[in-house]
Amino acid sequence: MFFHLSALSVFLIIAFLVVYYRSRILPILSRYLPTSIVARFTNYEPLRNFSFSEQASAGMTSSNFDLESNNLGEGSSESRLGLDENGVEEVRRIMAIEKCTFDQARLIRHNRILAKNGIAPDGTPLDSKAITRL
Repeated sequence: MFFHLSALSVFLIIAFLVVYYRSRILPILSRYLPTSIVARFTNYEPLRNFSFSEQASAGMTSSNFDLESNNLGEGSSESRLGLDENGVEEVRRIMAIEKCTFDQARLIRHNRILAKNGIAPDGTPLDSKAITRL
């Protein structure tokens, strides 16, 4: 009886240590395991890197927010490959749900980010204790 209990406790401790130190163990094992198995254990999902021109052709541009001239034009020192993929996806979602233009969807997203951080759409803090005038 005590043997089974001690064997179970040793197994649980080893399982806990493997889960706790998986970020150190998996790079070593990734040399020997297929990528699909390593991706399953690390919750890794490779991002699709859309270029500025692909995002512009997908409708993520306007006269106020011209992707190609600002990021691909002559003398542009832009080192990024494209816009933030999470932000682009959120703007796409807003455009589909709200049935609005790209600029309106960007404004809605920006106002949501401001509200989440306790800032009114006009830029003033929503905190009642904030000093806005002297």
